[in-house]
Amino acid sequence: MKLTQIIPMLPVRTMPASVAFYEKLGFQVEDRNDEWRWAMLAFDDCRLMVDESINVHPPAPRQSVLYLYPDDIVAYHRMVRANGVAIPDLDTTFYGMTEFRLDDPDGNRLWIGQERASDG
Repeated sequence: MKLTQIIPMLPVRTMPASVAFYEKLGFQVEDRNDEWRWAMLAFDDCRLMVDESINVHPPAPRQSVLYLYPDDIVAYHRMVRANGVAIPDLDTTFYGMTEFRLDDPDGNRLWIGQERASDG
């Protein structure tokens, strides 16, 4: 037996607003059910679910971190900025990643990085 996949499911205040935000990060809607207030988003082989129904404390800040690994952090950073998301400049961390960090509309923390990329 083996585990073949893990897909984070994030509690969100409004599924449509979350879908719009993640589309700016390059995700596309793979499946959506407005009655359930749930959506499955995809970016290549990566999947992410956003769900209003599991958000039992809507105003509470989120404590989890999703780390996304694009194959070209510089190009991805440019795309996200071009899509109108306010993001910091790329930074090289003490642990060797070139990355940037941001919160989604619900306070879920996103770290996006690539090992040893050159800033651009």
